[in-house]
Amino acid sequence: MTSEQQKTLEGLQTALQMEIDGKEFYTRASQASGNELGKKLLAQLASEEDYHRRIFTSIYESIQKRQGWPEVDFHPDGGSALRTVFSRNLASEAKASESELDAVTTARAMETKTYDYYQARKKQASHPAERDFYDRLAAQEQEHNLLLADYYEYLQNPAGWFVKKEHPSLD
Repeated sequence: MTSEQQKTLEGLQTALQMEIDGKEFYTRASQASGNELGKKLLAQLASEEDYHRRIFTSIYESIQKRQGWPEVDFHPDGGSALRTVFSRNLASEAKASESELDAVTTARAMETKTYDYYQARKKQASHPAERDFYDRLAAQEQEHNLLLADYYEYLQNPAGWFVKKEHPSLD
Protein backbone atom coordinates (compact mmCIF):
# COMPACT_ATOMS: atom_id res chain seq x y z
CA MET A 1 0.00 0.00 0.00
CA THR A 2 1.41 3.39 -0.95
CA SER A 3 2.08 6.12 1.57
CA GLU A 4 -0.51 8.36 -0.11
CA GLN A 5 -3.12 5.62 -0.01
CA GLN A 6 -2.36 5.00 3.67
CA LYS A 7 -2.76 8.71 4.48
CA THR A 8 -6.08 8.76 2.65
CA LEU A 9 -7.31 5.72 4.58
CA GLU A 10 -6.21 7.25 7.88
CA GLY A 11 -8.05 10.45 7.00
CA LEU A 12 -11.15 8.46 6.16
CA GLN A 13 -10.92 6.56 9.46
CA THR A 14 -10.82 9.86 11.34
CA ALA A 15 -13.78 11.21 9.37
CA LEU A 16 -15.68 7.98 9.90
CA GLN A 17 -15.16 8.19 13.66
CA MET A 18 -16.26 11.83 13.70
CA GLU A 19 -19.51 10.86 11.98
CA ILE A 20 -20.09 7.93 14.37
CA ASP A 21 -19.48 10.20 17.36
CA GLY A 22 -21.78 12.84 15.85
CA LYS A 23 -24.60 10.37 15.36
CA GLU A 24 -24.27 9.09 18.92
CA PHE A 25 -24.25 12.63 20.30
CA TYR A 26 -27.27 13.76 18.28
CA THR A 27 -29.20 10.61 19.16
CA ARG A 28 -28.61 11.18 22.89
CA ALA A 29 -29.38 14.90 22.59
CA SER A 30 -32.59 14.16 20.70
CA GLN A 31 -33.76 11.75 23.37
CA ALA A 32 -32.93 14.25 26.11
CA SER A 33 -34.53 17.24 24.39
CA GLY A 34 -37.36 18.87 26.29
CA ASN A 35 -39.36 19.87 23.22
CA GLU A 36 -40.67 18.31 20.04
CA LEU A 37 -38.67 20.61 17.76
CA GLY A 38 -35.42 19.65 19.46
CA LYS A 39 -36.25 15.96 19.31
CA LYS A 40 -37.00 16.08 15.58
CA LEU A 41 -34.18 18.42 14.57
CA LEU A 42 -31.51 16.55 16.51
CA ALA A 43 -32.82 13.17 15.29
CA GLN A 44 -32.57 14.43 11.70
CA LEU A 45 -28.99 15.56 12.33
CA ALA A 46 -28.23 12.06 13.72
CA SER A 47 -29.66 10.59 10.53
CA GLU A 48 -27.47 12.81 8.36
CA GLU A 49 -24.36 11.86 10.34
CA ASP A 50 -25.24 8.19 9.82
CA TYR A 51 -25.65 8.80 6.08
CA HIS A 52 -22.16 10.36 6.02
CA ARG A 53 -20.82 7.32 7.89
CA ARG A 54 -22.21 4.97 5.26
CA ILE A 55 -20.60 7.01 2.48
CA PHE A 56 -17.23 7.05 4.24
CA THR A 57 -17.43 3.29 4.80
CA SER A 58 -18.07 2.75 1.09
CA ILE A 59 -15.18 5.02 0.08
CA TYR A 60 -12.86 3.38 2.60
CA GLU A 61 -13.67 -0.10 1.29
CA SER A 62 -13.11 0.99 -2.30
CA ILE A 63 -9.70 2.49 -1.55
CA GLN A 64 -8.70 -0.44 0.64
CA LYS A 65 -9.41 -2.75 -2.30
CA ARG A 66 -7.10 -0.51 -4.34
CA GLN A 67 -9.89 0.63 -6.59
CA GLY A 68 -9.03 4.26 -5.96
CA TRP A 69 -11.29 7.10 -4.93
CA PRO A 70 -14.78 6.28 -6.23
CA GLU A 71 -17.22 8.70 -7.77
CA VAL A 72 -19.51 9.58 -4.90
CA ASP A 73 -23.12 10.49 -5.52
CA PHE A 74 -23.43 12.93 -2.63
CA HIS A 75 -25.43 16.07 -3.25
CA PRO A 76 -26.50 17.87 -0.07
CA ASP A 77 -29.79 19.74 -0.24
CA GLY A 78 -28.36 22.93 1.23
CA GLY A 79 -30.10 22.28 4.52
CA SER A 80 -33.65 22.42 3.16
CA ALA A 81 -34.69 19.14 4.84
CA LEU A 82 -33.44 20.36 8.20
CA ARG A 83 -34.97 23.80 7.74
CA THR A 84 -38.28 22.11 6.91
CA VAL A 85 -38.15 20.26 10.23
CA PHE A 86 -37.34 23.55 11.93
CA SER A 87 -40.09 25.60 10.28
CA ARG A 88 -42.84 22.97 10.65
CA ASN A 89 -42.38 22.72 14.39
CA LEU A 90 -42.54 26.33 15.51
CA ALA A 91 -46.15 26.25 16.69
CA SER A 92 -45.28 25.85 20.34
CA GLU A 93 -42.62 27.70 22.22
CA ALA A 94 -39.56 25.67 23.10
CA LYS A 95 -38.70 24.81 26.67
CA ALA A 96 -35.02 25.64 26.86
CA SER A 97 -33.18 23.98 29.68
CA GLU A 98 -29.54 24.76 30.36
CA SER A 99 -28.66 21.21 29.34
CA GLU A 100 -30.34 21.70 25.96
CA LEU A 101 -28.53 24.98 25.39
CA ASP A 102 -25.28 23.26 26.39
CA ALA A 103 -26.01 20.41 23.96
CA VAL A 104 -26.52 22.88 21.10
CA THR A 105 -23.28 24.67 22.02
CA THR A 106 -21.44 21.34 22.03
CA ALA A 107 -23.04 20.38 18.71
CA ARG A 108 -21.93 23.65 17.11
CA ALA A 109 -18.37 23.05 18.30
CA MET A 110 -18.47 19.54 16.83
CA GLU A 111 -19.79 20.84 13.51
CA THR A 112 -17.06 23.49 13.41
CA LYS A 113 -14.37 20.89 14.13
CA THR A 114 -15.76 18.61 11.43
CA TYR A 115 -16.02 21.48 8.95
CA ASP A 116 -12.39 22.45 9.60
CA TYR A 117 -11.27 18.84 9.20
CA TYR A 118 -13.06 18.44 5.87
CA GLN A 119 -11.62 21.73 4.63
CA ALA A 120 -8.13 20.48 5.52
CA ARG A 121 -8.77 17.12 3.82
CA LYS A 122 -9.98 18.96 0.72
CA LYS A 123 -6.68 20.85 0.54
CA GLN A 124 -4.70 17.60 0.91
CA ALA A 125 -6.77 15.65 -1.62
CA SER A 126 -4.97 14.37 -4.66
CA HIS A 127 -8.02 13.31 -6.67
CA PRO A 128 -10.58 15.83 -8.01
CA ALA A 129 -13.52 13.66 -6.89
CA GLU A 130 -12.07 13.57 -3.38
CA ARG A 131 -11.70 17.37 -3.28
CA ASP A 132 -15.24 17.83 -4.56
CA PHE A 133 -16.63 15.38 -2.01
CA TYR A 134 -14.92 17.07 0.93
CA ASP A 135 -16.00 20.46 -0.34
CA ARG A 136 -19.67 19.42 -0.48
CA LEU A 137 -19.43 17.72 2.88
CA ALA A 138 -17.83 20.78 4.49
CA ALA A 139 -20.64 22.94 3.09
CA GLN A 140 -23.22 20.64 4.64
CA GLU A 141 -21.46 20.73 8.01
CA GLN A 142 -21.45 24.53 7.83
CA GLU A 143 -25.19 24.47 7.11
CA HIS A 144 -25.69 22.25 10.17
CA ASN A 145 -23.80 24.79 12.26
CA LEU A 146 -25.90 27.69 10.97
CA LEU A 147 -29.12 25.80 11.67
CA LEU A 148 -27.94 24.98 15.18
CA ALA A 149 -27.19 28.69 15.71
CA ASP A 150 -30.78 29.46 14.67
CA TYR A 151 -32.09 26.79 17.01
CA TYR A 152 -30.02 28.16 19.90
CA GLU A 153 -31.36 31.65 19.29
CA TYR A 154 -34.89 30.25 19.05
CA LEU A 155 -34.49 28.40 22.37
CA GLN A 156 -33.40 31.57 24.10
CA ASN A 157 -36.20 33.77 22.77
CA PRO A 158 -38.80 32.11 20.50
CA ALA A 159 -40.89 35.25 20.00
CA GLY A 160 -37.85 37.41 19.28
CA TRP A 161 -36.47 34.80 16.90
CA PHE A 162 -39.76 34.70 15.02
CA VAL A 163 -39.87 38.49 14.62
CA LYS A 164 -36.24 38.59 13.45
CA LYS A 165 -36.43 35.65 11.02
CA GLU A 166 -39.99 35.75 9.77
CA HIS A 167 -40.45 39.56 9.66
CA PRO A 168 -44.18 39.56 10.40
CA SER A 169 -46.12 42.56 9.16
CA LEU A 170 -48.17 44.70 11.48
CA ASP A 171 -50.87 45.75 9.03
